[in-house]
Amino acid sequence: MPDAPVPAAPAPHGSGTSGAATTAAASAVPVFPPGFLWGASASAFQTEGAADTDGKGPSGWDAFAAQPGRIKDGTDVGRGTGFHQHYREDVALLAGLGADAFRFSISWPRVVPGGSGAVNPQGLDFYDRLVDELCAHGITPAPTLYHWDTPLPLDEAGGWLNRDTAYRFAEYAGIVAERLADRVPMWITINEPAEVTLLGYALGRHAPGHTLLFDALPAAHHQLLAHGLAVRALRGAGADNIGVAVSHTPVWPAGDREEDRFGAELYDAISNWLFADPILTGRYPDENFAALMPGPVADDLATISTPLDWYGVNYYNPTLVGAPDAQALDSFSGFEMPAGLPFGIREIEGYEKTDFGWPVVPDGLRETLVQLHARFGDRLPPLYITENGCAVDEPARDTRRIAYLEGHLKALHAAIGAGVDVRGYFTWSLTDNIEWIEGAGKRFGLVHIDYETLRRTPKDSYAWYRDLIHAQKNGHTAAGHA
Repeated sequence: MPDAPVPAAPAPHGSGTSGAATTAAASAVPVFPPGFLWGASASAFQTEGAADTDGKGPSGWDAFAAQPGRIKDGTDVGRGTGFHQHYREDVALLAGLGADAFRFSISWPRVVPGGSGAVNPQGLDFYDRLVDELCAHGITPAPTLYHWDTPLPLDEAGGWLNRDTAYRFAEYAGIVAERLADRVPMWITINEPAEVTLLGYALGRHAPGHTLLFDALPAAHHQLLAHGLAVRALRGAGADNIGVAVSHTPVWPAGDREEDRFGAELYDAISNWLFADPILTGRYPDENFAALMPGPVADDLATISTPLDWYGVNYYNPTLVGAPDAQALDSFSGFEMPAGLPFGIREIEGYEKTDFGWPVVPDGLRETLVQLHARFGDRLPPLYITENGCAVDEPARDTRRIAYLEGHLKALHAAIGAGVDVRGYFTWSLTDNIEWIEGAGKRFGLVHIDYETLRRTPKDSYAWYRDLIHAQKNGHTAAGHA
């Protein structure tokens, strides 16, 4: 369907210079280095909607979400936030922020509906229009090629358990780059392969719903291989400035017992180093992991570690881990924990919680970045924070989100002061979005979405982030949270 006319973006609640979101307080966000990039993020499945429009094929997530009971609040996730129709309105909101860049994702099944073979020209045309719209507003397009929406035919053929999926992904990456590389100066191959592996293949809580536990490790290896192959395909098609977005969490041991340390170290290896080490060093963090991986592992690692221009960090909170005993949580982040795990996750006490129940620990971001710097040294390319934000259901005066962002930006500045080379920050997310199995119930956006009308209304955090970006570009400390 044709794109609807775009109304003027509504004024943010509290958008005046003396509004609640921007009133100066005792604290302030320090000035970041010149040229620091300020952005916001989104993903295709969570926002686009138009699930069966203009030749798009079904994804594994479309099929998974259609199963009764999979989406907790019953939201029609196929509608998303209407980004496919309202993208011009959302680009106008980005321009109103003064954002330097927009991290969005390209839907693989919108471009290659079958996962391989025929290309859907209407799908490429949509992203062509989006990139042109961003460029017209002076906003850097930063597309992610895979944010969890595997084409359904590939999922049905084994998904990431099937080595062939990595090669089909590289083909798709080349197709997109051939169309967009002349205007896209920043690329992300894959988003959060750990979450796809753990939630989709090990625990069955996300698409495709497998419950393989440690037998899910081939899905990790094949995503890593897909990443390396895609880096080469992108460069072959003329793309440059290529990175990846990997989730990281500081893992805190729950105690000094040997079994607590073992549990924490194992969880740390799985959550952090199972993906970072192969990408940045060409090795798995432990020979036992390498022995469990399929295929010619040594040859694959040479591809996986193809040099990057930068490395993206998604940070939300630390994790407290110990032995799998009676103190371990039965559920974590809304997921029931299976029996028989060799570690146990504990509740982190003494911190404010988001609506997801995640502890708000800004210094965990500094800890993560310093840890990456210490672990990889000269092998660590420049960093970008590719996701950071919080679920808070405050439709207008979202003071908790403002405090969250302010605290994390101060921690990020401290990491830079400690010598970590961080070049930019993308908050998650520009608008509220479909939060996977939670449906519309968890809101991360600077902009409120009315899911009945798809009306966009900027929150106070939008005005705060806008004023922060303006102050940073003018070399001033940004107003603190009121």
